Amino acid sequence: MLDTLLPILIFVALALAAIGAWRRIRLWRQGCPSPVPFFRGLAAVPRRYLVDLHHVVARDKVMSNTHVATAGGFVLAAVLMILVHGLNLAEGILGWPLLAASAVMFGGSLFVMRRRRRPPARLSRGPWMRLPWSLMAFSLGVFLITLPTVGVLPEDIGSWVLALLLATVVAWGLGEMFLGMTWGGPMKHAFAGALHLAFHRRPERFSSRHGGEGRSTGLKALNLDDDQAPLGVETPSDFTWNQLLGFDACVQCGRCEAVCPAFAAGQPLNPKKLIQDMVVGMAGGSDAHYAGSPYPDKPVGEHHGDPQGPIVAREGRALLNAETLWSCTTCRACVEECPMMIEHVDAIVDMRRFLTLERGDTPNKGAEVLDNLIATDNPGGFDPGSRMHWAADLDLPLMRDVEQAEVLLWLGDGVFDMRNQRTLRALVKVLRAAGVDFAVLGDEERDSGDVARRLGDEATFQSLARRNIATLAHYRFQRIVTCDPHSFHVLRNEYGELGGHYEVFHHSTYIAELHEAGRLHFTPWKGGTVTYHDPCYLGRYNGEYEAPRNVLKALGIEVAEMGRSGYRSRCCGGGGGAAITDIPGKQRIPDMRMKDVRETGAELVAVGCPQCTAMLEGVVDTPAEVRDIAEFAADAVTHEDTSAADGPSRGGHGDDASPTASTRKEVMS
Repeated sequence: MLDTLLPILIFVALALAAIGAWRRIRLWRQGCPSPVPFFRGLAAVPRRYLVDLHHVVARDKVMSNTHVATAGGFVLAAVLMILVHGLNLAEGILGWPLLAASAVMFGGSLFVMRRRRRPPARLSRGPWMRLPWSLMAFSLGVFLITLPTVGVLPEDIGSWVLALLLATVVAWGLGEMFLGMTWGGPMKHAFAGALHLAFHRRPERFSSRHGGEGRSTGLKALNLDDDQAPLGVETPSDFTWNQLLGFDACVQCGRCEAVCPAFAAGQPLNPKKLIQDMVVGMAGGSDAHYAGSPYPDKPVGEHHGDPQGPIVAREGRALLNAETLWSCTTCRACVEECPMMIEHVDAIVDMRRFLTLERGDTPNKGAEVLDNLIATDNPGGFDPGSRMHWAADLDLPLMRDVEQAEVLLWLGDGVFDMRNQRTLRALVKVLRAAGVDFAVLGDEERDSGDVARRLGDEATFQSLARRNIATLAHYRFQRIVTCDPHSFHVLRNEYGELGGHYEVFHHSTYIAELHEAGRLHFTPWKGGTVTYHDPCYLGRYNGEYEAPRNVLKALGIEVAEMGRSGYRSRCCGGGGGAAITDIPGKQRIPDMRMKDVRETGAELVAVGCPQCTAMLEGVVDTPAEVRDIAEFAADAVTHEDTSAADGPSRGGHGDDASPTASTRKEVMS
């Protein structure tokens, strides 16, 4: 009886799965066009899954091994089951590998079952709780029906009742595994995830050219000259088709939720829920069946959408409240942790662009900041002619006077902030101590455009960027150095799409190289204990974690690391314009970060970002003094170094004395 039932069950399940796959593909194709290398993408899936993806999954060693056993066992068992029980091919030869694959899968599903007894709060419930049972049903059913095939049990294994029972178990497993992958269910991520890896919106994340890290973090530019192109995303169908595919790949593991600073602060954002809301919008319906953690203080079931309907409505119900989008700090913690490499931040900024450019709906001080950038080229609305007032006594060399230098020092809008002026003065002292040939743009420098772009004002960003690029094209320099990771990021990773290609250094990286090259010497540290806060736009965005620590190490400081540091560092709350939009929550993100500092017992917290400095120093009853890396270095520079650079001279080293000994390049737009 089983010999008759099994092929029918298998091929009916395959046929229904194929119908479901076509239905799912039609949902994705509602999105905007996005050209992809079709066959090359499909061919790259094994490497992307086994190498690029698993270096993220492997951060949880136990679950990584469990996933390999369960997922790997399922893929092998499914293929062999079709051959052995569907097509009756090489039953005696392939039966034993099928037994082994199903046994491995069963072992993995047992561990998943054990974990589901006490699931982390971040995991979704509902159908996800039945997944271990379905995995066990599939693997156990396939194992039992294969035993007669290899001669372990007689082919006539008993009554029709037993045969029907086995067929039921197998049908249960087939339904969850095959139909669930394409019609919807916990296994949907397996089908969508494989195609998501093949046709990822950022294929460069998988490139070995990035040292295996696959870092691609610059936002994609809007074509503002195309009158037909939408300015941002208003409806789910305004996303590209492979973005919609990426949303469908979500496994609802909640790792993004667990690291999101806005969610932890009680603001109305949960990255996992946001992605699931986009899936609801793509298919149409409501979020009533969502089984995970909701947005804080926002009930489930009140949001509805469809592919052509607005994601954020002015009136009535829609997929999202605008506050959800404006709560994001763009820290990329969610993207860094996602085992399916979904790009949450890209989606959020795309939706912000519509709200800002089409509706003019930027909350709180957002509109004022954007108006200031348009009128004065800086977010504070200060007189552009006062940009160099802070340095009147430093006699800094100007690019318009010298025309070329080893280093162009990008000052950033911290020039208008008295606290950051101390950091800039410290950095100038360090550069002069090392004899660096540097100059500044002075009043010719404009805001880099970072905050405008994160607030969704792509037009203002591109205007600022193009004018900065035009200014830089007049001068010759080897590299740009800045103490602002946000300027560092856009100059390095986002100006290139507009024609500006530069070698850009964060000041901590450059100071570390100067010390390594023997151009800087420090007196031993004799202060208190120090911890280090990783800025998001230096760490997760650009992969620089070691240089600031190397500077502190050169000073003789042993860093007392916080529980969340490196790629898992907690955001200060100042990125993405979050300090400007200022969406309220149950607590403040910088307060949470200073609690992390307090737990280390450190007396000082080292930072490498003016926004981080401002946010952390704004905490009431702060447990530690906040000090920039440049300030640590400037305080420790030895007298013999500083005496060599007394006065306003541009330094006494030529091109060959550069710490990287790179060739001077002429920068052109």
